This record gives sequence, C-alpha cells and structure tokens, in this order.
Amino acid sequence: MALVAVFNSRLTEMFAWLALAIAIDAIDGSIARKFKVAILLPRWSGEVLDLVVDFLTYVFVPTVAIMIASILPPGFESLAGGAIIISSVIYFGDRNMKTRDGYFRGFPAVWIFVVFYLFLVRPEPWIALTTIAIFVALTFMPILFVHPLRVVRFRPLNLTLCLIWVALSLVVLLEEFGQPRWVTVTLLVIAVYFLIAGFLRRKEGASL
Repeated sequence: MALVAVFNSRLTEMFAWLALAIAIDAIDGSIARKFKVAILLPRWSGEVLDLVVDFLTYVFVPTVAIMIASILPPGFESLAGGAIIISSVIYFGDRNMKTRDGYFRGFPAVWIFVVFYLFLVRPEPWIALTTIAIFVALTFMPILFVHPLRVVRFRPLNLTLCLIWVALSLVVLLEEFGQPRWVTVTLLVIAVYFLIAGFLRRKEGASL
C-alpha cells in the first residue's frame, strides 16, 4: 500500500503505511515468542522474514519514493537509488552488524528516516544527493549507531526522545509537511542526537 501511494504521489499516505508497518514490526517478535511460533512452525524462520519486511519498509519503498519525487538532481536518481539498495543489501547480510550491547556497526540502513528528513527539509538537489552519498559511506564506516530499545546506556532518554519524535512526526503527516518551524527544528535536534549518541559508548573505551 505504501508503494501504491508512492506511485500516486501521495507522500503522506506512504509514510502513514510505513509507520504502521514499523509499529507492527515493534511487537510481532514479542507476539511470536509468546505463542512459541518457532516451536509450532519450525520450518519457517522469523528472523529471515523480519529481514525481508525490514528491507521493504526501511529501504526499498523509501528508495523508490526518493527516486521519483524530483528531490535529486536530474539524471542522478538511478545512481542514488542503486547506491542505497546495494549498500543496504550488503549491510543486511552482515552477520556482525550489531555489537553485543545492542549498537549498530555503521549506518543501519534505516533509509526511511533519511528520506523523511529530506522531504521534511527539502534541501537543494545537490545537497540531497550529497546527504545520500554520506549515509551510503557511513554504512561501511567503523562507527556506532545507537539502537534506542536495546542499548542500556541512556535508555530512558532515548525512549523519551523516540516518543517525542513519533508525536512530532504525526504532526508533520497531519499537516502534510506544512508543519510549524519549531516542529522541524525539534526533529532535526533529535536526529543530530541519535547520529552522535553512538560516540558516547566509544568514549568509555568499548571496542567495536
């Protein structure tokens, strides 16, 4: 449904469907464990299914959106889309994408958020392209990104910021990206925090 919304130029609807998918993704594992699905249906792998759904939600649909939304320099849509897809496929196949304490190694290919912010800010096309190039490079860089649910350090702060982010993102969607300036600024501040939060662990001397 999100992909159909993309091809019908209904950006707000696309993000709404993807938000629903993320909400389901947040609880489906707990439900599966409660009902012992791995034991009842041992032939099917929940982990593999989760990766497929994550790739569609976090990477594929947002990539299609950014390619056809006239936000990139003309002629660079396929190059940018290909870079996102290929780097993300490689990242999803990395068995060591996470540390033992829940951090991601490199940018965790959550392109839905990058695309959301590109539509939120609407930078110049070359700035948008440069932003994509930076995050593609960060996918393979030896730096850490925090998982707000699994990382123990600053978890209350991380969860609080996530809730604020969700609330403000709903405002953005309800206003169809015509949100007040303070909403945009607050969302940008939260994004900056999560971009640098991984460095707080490294300062303690923990290894990658």
